[in-house]
Amino acid sequence: MTRISELKNCIWQQALISRQDREELNGHRSCIVWFTGLSGAGKSTLARGVEAALHLRGIRTFVLDGDNVRHGLCSDLGFDDKSRTENIRRVGEVAKLMMESGAVVLAAFISPFAGDRNLVRDLVEPGDFFEIYCKASLAECEARDVKGLYKKARRGEIKNYTGIDSPYEIPENAELILDTENENIEESIARAIGLLDDAGLFDRDR
Repeated sequence: MTRISELKNCIWQQALISRQDREELNGHRSCIVWFTGLSGAGKSTLARGVEAALHLRGIRTFVLDGDNVRHGLCSDLGFDDKSRTENIRRVGEVAKLMMESGAVVLAAFISPFAGDRNLVRDLVEPGDFFEIYCKASLAECEARDVKGLYKKARRGEIKNYTGIDSPYEIPENAELILDTENENIEESIARAIGLLDDAGLFDRDR
């Protein structure tokens, strides 16, 4: 682990091409769109759907998915509270860098702790972070159980599973709540894109 004192030997290098330069080239603003919710609430499905819709509009995007990140960047982490916090910290830093590159970053993570989500929000300026809560009851998510993980958690085969023996802290100030238990996917995608449209992210005459 790098000591704080060692960071004095690391000097931040200023880019010749700024985020604004990249945004002007792209014709749209960049930002972080953070999908949070229980496993099975539809985060990844929504992030992919929003990405596909934005891609058709010529918007530069990239999806950061919780499972995919666990295969590489965060493969050394477990699922205890400390590891979950570090997982989100790393993802937040990556999302910020990708936003600086001019992309709309769509991050799909359970991210159960409000403090961790707020840490990512605080990494960027106001208006650069949009939290979308994918709302679905535990019963609904268990009924879906796409990966069969809830059954394993109920049998005690998986420990620290969010919603079973580890808590999920519902967002109090999310920019958007998508009721994925009662809305269809098309409605949810349209509402998510509407949020970004209303924020003026894709106004090419800005």
